[in-house]
Amino acid sequence: MNYLWDTNIAIYYLQQQFPLPVEKFIDEVLLTNQPVFSVITEIELLCWNAKAEDDMRVIRDFIKEATILELDNPVKNKTIELRKTLGIKLPDAVIAATALVYDLTLLTRNTRDFVKDVSLKVINPFELK
Repeated sequence: MNYLWDTNIAIYYLQQQFPLPVEKFIDEVLLTNQPVFSVITEIELLCWNAKAEDDMRVIRDFIKEATILELDNPVKNKTIELRKTLGIKLPDAVIAATALVYDLTLLTRNTRDFVKDVSLKVINPFELK
């Protein structure tokens, strides 16, 4: 387990919307790691307004193959700390706290949501060459 997927990365993956360099990177990640999500990402994916029931089935199947990191006490405490010190939105704070507690690198396209915490390892796959 090395990477925590933000919701946007999971959605781009499911919709096959990655440019070729990003697709290659994600394929390499998936060769050695199953997707890892915060419980927030799981919730956001399940609330996603899919166009068809088949799309929801694909989402549910994808989630079944992933590791879901729940909102345990260390993540809750880190979330509280991040909210108090950095003032980031609650869902982003939970995702960042999950990555920090489990020592994972966050994969996200929305790096601006997470740059306030310099200890958080973040990769935007869309910036890879």
